[in-house]
Amino acid sequence: MFMRRGQRGGDHSTPIGVIHQLVLRWGDAECATTRRSVQRWLDGVAFVDVQARTFADFWQAQNKAALVAEGPLWVVLGDSTAQGVGASSPLHGYVGQVLAGLAPRSTRPWRVLNLSRSGAQAREVLTRQLPLLHELDQEPDLVTCGVGSNDILGTLPRRFHSTLRQLIERLPRSSVVLDLPLPDGLWTIGGLCSPYVAGVNRTIHTAAARRGLPVAEVSRHFARPWRGQFAADRFHPNDVGYRHQADAVLAALPRTALQDQ
Repeated sequence: MFMRRGQRGGDHSTPIGVIHQLVLRWGDAECATTRRSVQRWLDGVAFVDVQARTFADFWQAQNKAALVAEGPLWVVLGDSTAQGVGASSPLHGYVGQVLAGLAPRSTRPWRVLNLSRSGAQAREVLTRQLPLLHELDQEPDLVTCGVGSNDILGTLPRRFHSTLRQLIERLPRSSVVLDLPLPDGLWTIGGLCSPYVAGVNRTIHTAAARRGLPVAEVSRHFARPWRGQFAADRFHPNDVGYRHQADAVLAALPRTALQDQ
């Protein structure tokens, strides 16, 4: 039952998915150059859409193995960035790159139970992913929680901030919370969005500090210059972008996670 509840049921459109559909319908651009540029972007979005499905299948298989294996347990909560969508493989997302960073420090392999889902918003992590974590018959050695990018355009601000506070309040003591990258200089509206995202990050940092939880400062590590850090859809990080996110997580890990397990 645990694995069935953790599957991809209830998918919904993300902001990038909505934009994708709008551009598909717009398709008859008068300018050939614009049309080619849009088509290249659409090809990238389509490729990442396929990745979201295949990466979810990968983590589902990994989760089954993690539940019956031994070793320190890391539970991952979040959205498509926790799935590694946009990277060259699931293990080149931030989770896989952090796992590679942990390996030399442990005599036993870490197990990863990845409960994240592409397109997830903060409310889903709170009401669906977190309960799955609490149903485990073992205490995780590490929990990471990174969500919010899909809420920026998809959730009313007051509800978004309230949900983040509730989520962080209910995380286990072994948790590390990821903040959001600031989109300054990214896309046409990145500069306009950055003050709002900075306010969201203040909520994340304040709520985490109240609980005594460390924050992985993705906003500081994954930043300008953006060139060469994004996948073909211009929304998800590529291997390089995820490396910077992994650096943020590794820098924030509590000493207990870095000690030999």
